[in-house]
Amino acid sequence: MNFQVLIDTARELVADDKGLLAMDESTPTCDKRFAKAGIPQTEEFRRKYRELIVTTPGLSESIGGAILYDETIRQSKRDGTPFVKVLEQAGIVPGGLDGLRERLQEYVHLGARFAKWRAVITIGDGIPSRGNIEANAHALARYAALCQEAGLVPIVEPEILMDGNHTLARCREVTGEVLHTVFDQLNDQRIILEAIILKPNMVLPGLECPDQSSTDEIAGATVTTLLRAVPAAVPAVAFLSGGQSSELASERLNAMNIQFRTRAPWAISFSFARAIQQPALDIWRGDDANIAQAQLALAKQAANNREARLGTYRKPVLQ
Repeated sequence: MNFQVLIDTARELVADDKGLLAMDESTPTCDKRFAKAGIPQTEEFRRKYRELIVTTPGLSESIGGAILYDETIRQSKRDGTPFVKVLEQAGIVPGGLDGLRERLQEYVHLGARFAKWRAVITIGDGIPSRGNIEANAHALARYAALCQEAGLVPIVEPEILMDGNHTLARCREVTGEVLHTVFDQLNDQRIILEAIILKPNMVLPGLECPDQSSTDEIAGATVTTLLRAVPAAVPAVAFLSGGQSSELASERLNAMNIQFRTRAPWAISFSFARAIQQPALDIWRGDDANIAQAQLALAKQAANNREARLGTYRKPVLQ
């Protein structure tokens, strides 16, 4: 395997201050969001919504790669053009949500150039245990090894959930331990770190914590934690939004780049789903007449996060 190709792809995903669009919601998750918006929960409406996304004018100005769900990577526009081809023609690298070795070669054949797999960790009384952290880290490292073997860039996503009443300090402690363990396992599996993207959580207090830290406190805690755990060889850290609002995710990413853009050895980027898509979904609501307006909202949210990568994002002023 020519690992330089993978290294080049990893860099391409976040080149020119771009980030990733996570459009890999599972069918149950997508249908749940459709139900809230009054949209029929069918394969055709899921296809129509994804066509709205991949055909958004100007999306590639802010998005370097799109993570596709297994259903999505097989879908096409109404005229029969595969979504993978639409993305490639727009200059966006397509990637797949991985199911390990049995899917990897198929995804390569379908046109994917990277994959993403997620390990979920919850903070609570007595958890996560050391065994839980090690098991998840080992699974992520084995996945990364299989991806690189197959010629795909692995996006490695250890996510610590926002659920609970834990403090910022507790999230920082667990995040640090998880990341140290993940990179120990990646090293054991001989992963080429220059050919991966890390997709971690931001360091946040739990949603039920009475002390909701400031944007600058969160930015500082997040990046300093990563600086102690993530090797400089990794080309980019693309944060997940993890249920944060569009505005908060952008504000916090922006603060990280203001504080650390010139000091961090890796790009501080984004891999958001709802934080980019939700305004467009709220506008579209399954009505073709709303597509153009929804696409404008999607492109605007993507552009907001590219600005946050540059540290130039400004919170919208309510009229």
